[in-house]
Amino acid sequence: MKNLKSVKIILSRPDRPGMVGDGFRVFNYFPSGNNIRKEVSPFLMLDFGASHYFPPSDRPRGVDVHPHRGFETVTIAYKGAVAHHDSAGNSGIIRPGDVQWMTAGSGVLHKEYHEENFSKQGGDFEMAQIWVNLPKAHKMTAPKYQEITSAGVPKVKLPDDKGEVSVIAGNFNGIKGAASTFTPLNMFDIKLKAGANFSFDIPKTHNTSLLVIEGNIKVNGSEAQTHDFVLFRDDAEKIEISTDIDAVVLVLSGEPIDEPIAQYGPFVMNTQQELMEAIDDFNAGKFGKLD
Repeated sequence: MKNLKSVKIILSRPDRPGMVGDGFRVFNYFPSGNNIRKEVSPFLMLDFGASHYFPPSDRPRGVDVHPHRGFETVTIAYKGAVAHHDSAGNSGIIRPGDVQWMTAGSGVLHKEYHEENFSKQGGDFEMAQIWVNLPKAHKMTAPKYQEITSAGVPKVKLPDDKGEVSVIAGNFNGIKGAASTFTPLNMFDIKLKAGANFSFDIPKTHNTSLLVIEGNIKVNGSEAQTHDFVLFRDDAEKIEISTDIDAVVLVLSGEPIDEPIAQYGPFVMNTQQELMEAIDDFNAGKFGKLD
C-alpha cells in the first residue's frame, strides 16, 4: 500500500441525466451538485453521456451554434459518431476511440451533433466531455482544434495482455500523449480485461480522479462500480487498479490552476469584468460567424 494515492471520495452516478441540446443525454459529475472545483482543477466540468439508444432520425440531433471563451472542450467518443463545426473554420467527425480537443481561447462559436449516417441509422451513443481550464496567460490565445483519431493516440499494452492504455494527453509510464496542452495534465482511456492488475505513477502535485465507464474495479484498496467517480487525495504518486471483469476507465489528472474563476455559462475567465467583456465581444460578433 506504500506510496498509493488515498481515495478521498467515491461519487455514484447522478440520479437523473440532463439533455444538452437534443442529442446529448448526460450525467454531470461536476460542477453541479458537487463542491469539488478546487479538487479537480484544472478540469472545470465532466459530462458523461452513458450508453443510450437514439432511434433513427433524418434530422441530426445535437447542439446548435453557441459560444465559448477562456477554456478548452474535450470530447471522447465511445459509441456513435459526433460531427463538429466552428467559426475558426474547423470541422470533423469523431468515432469510437477518437478525441476532439477544441481550444476556445479568445472566443469561438461551434456546434456539435450526431454524424449524418449515424443519425439516419440510429444506435447506441456514448461519450464523455471534459472542460479544461486555461490559465490567465493563455485565456485569450487563438482558437485551436485538435482532431485526434484513435490511430493517432499512443497505446500502451498492459502486462499479460490484460488491457491497453490510450494516452490521450500527458505521460503514461514514459509514453507521451497525443494532445498538446497548456498546463501539465494527463488523460488516459484504459480498457481492461478480467484479471488485470497494474499500476502507474501520477505526480503528487496533480489533482487526480477517474470515472468507471464500464465494469467494476478495485483502485488503491477501494471498490468502484460502474459509473462511479473516484477522487484521490494529493498525498502520494501511485494508482493501482485491478479488476475481475472487463472494464473501461477514464483517468484525469492535472496540475491545479491556482487562479480565481469567474464563470457565466460558456465563458470562463478570472474576473467579472472579463466576463462582461466576453459577453460584449460575443454580442458584437467578434467570435466570428457560423451558420
